[in-house]
Amino acid sequence: MANFIPNGEKIIQKIIDETKAQGATNVVINGDFLINDTIILPSDITLILDDCHLRLADGTFCNMFRNARCKDTDNRTRENADRNIKIIGMGRAILDGGEYNGLSERNSLKDGRPHISVNNTLLFTNVDGFEMRNLKVINQRHWAFNFIFCRNGILSNIDFCADYTRIDENGVRVQGLDKSKYGQTYVKNADGIDLRVGCHDIIIENITGFTEDDTVALTAIPGASTMVYAVENEPIDIYNVTIRNVVSSSFCTNVRLLNQGSSKIYNILIDGVQDASGDGKYYKGRGVAGVRIGDSRIYGERHSYKDETFNIAIKNVFSRAGRAISLVGEMTNVTYENIFGFDDCPILVDKENAKIY
Repeated sequence: MANFIPNGEKIIQKIIDETKAQGATNVVINGDFLINDTIILPSDITLILDDCHLRLADGTFCNMFRNARCKDTDNRTRENADRNIKIIGMGRAILDGGEYNGLSERNSLKDGRPHISVNNTLLFTNVDGFEMRNLKVINQRHWAFNFIFCRNGILSNIDFCADYTRIDENGVRVQGLDKSKYGQTYVKNADGIDLRVGCHDIIIENITGFTEDDTVALTAIPGASTMVYAVENEPIDIYNVTIRNVVSSSFCTNVRLLNQGSSKIYNILIDGVQDASGDGKYYKGRGVAGVRIGDSRIYGERHSYKDETFNIAIKNVFSRAGRAISLVGEMTNVTYENIFGFDDCPILVDKENAKIY
C-alpha cells in the first residue's frame, strides 16, 4: 500500500470538521488514502472526491461512511434527521473495500464478531436529502450502499465491481464465479444498492458494473437488525422510487423488490434494465432474474398480501437470466411492457407462482 496515504480517515475527518466549523459546506478531497475507521458525514455537507481513491485497510471492520446520527437510537424522529449529505465524484473517484475481512451473514455476531452491517461501504439511517453521484465502488465486503429510513435521495452514475473470485476444490483462489459451485464464492451477498424499510422518494439511475448478488434491491423486511433504526411515527414501507437505466452483470438479480411481514412496497417505476452478463470474466451461468418481485422463501414473518405490493410498472427489460421477470406472491396493479430475452433466455415472464389483481 505504498501509494496510499495511511490513516486517511483522520485527515478527511479533520477537513470535514474544520469546514463545518467555518460554516462552509463543500469539502474537496484529492489523493489516495487508506481508511482504518469510519468517516462521519454531518448534515449539510458535500464531499467532493476529485481524482481520489479511498481503500479500506486490511483487517478493518467498519463502514467507510456513515451519517453523523446513524447510530443514535434514542429520540429518533423525522425532525432530528441528518439532512443534505452528498458524495460527488470528479474524474477518478473510487470507493474500495480492499481485502475481504471474512465477516459474513453466516458468522455475523458470532464468536465476538460484529454485525454484518459494518461491512457496508456506506450506511445511512434517517437521512432526509442525500445524493451519491459519479462513483466507482469496488470490492464491497457486503452490500455497498445501505439505506434505512432514508428519503428524498438521488443515486446516479454509480459503477460497481464486486470481488469475483472463489476458492476452488484445491483451496486455490481463482477468478471467475461458477453458479454451479456457489459455495466456493469468496465474498457472498455483495449487493450494489439496498433500500430497506422506511425508504421513499428516491431516484436510482445510470447504474452499471458487476455485483455478486443483487445490483439494486428494495427490501422492506422489518427484522430486528433494521428496526433498531426505526424513526418515530414513520412508516416502514418503501414507496415512490424510480429506477432507471440499470446495465449490470449480476450473479443474482439486476433489480429486486421484496416485502414481507406487513410492510408495503408501492409506487415503483423500473424503466430500463439491461443484462450485461455472459459466460466470461465475472461468472459462468445465468443470473436468477432481470427483475424479481417477491420470493417463495420466507425472510420476514409472512408473505405480503395483495394490498401490500402494488402500483409497480416495469418497462424495457433486456435479459439473458433464467427469467427476464420473476413474479411471486400476491400483488396489485403490477404492469410490464417491452420485455425481451437474448442468449436463449428461457422464460420472459414467470408469473406461475403469482396472483396479480
